[in-house]
Amino acid sequence: MINVQRMLKNMKKIAEEMSTTVTEMEETILMASINNRTMNAMNITQIAEDLRYLIQSDMDNQALQVQRMLADELD
Repeated sequence: MINVQRMLKNMKKIAEEMSTTVTEMEETILMASINNRTMNAMNITQIAEDLRYLIQSDMDNQALQVQRMLADELD
């Protein structure tokens, strides 16, 4: 009977340890998810800034080409 009680006590201890481990895993996964969201938001922001720069650069180049064409026509 003492052995059974000891085994049950050990099983309860293992279950508690597993519960703690699962909780820690959940916290780690949630933290990784939050970090990924933050990283994704930063990446999206950087991509948007890069696109704005490219669009602006392309518009500037096109405007310069139009100016050259107009200058050539006026000459």
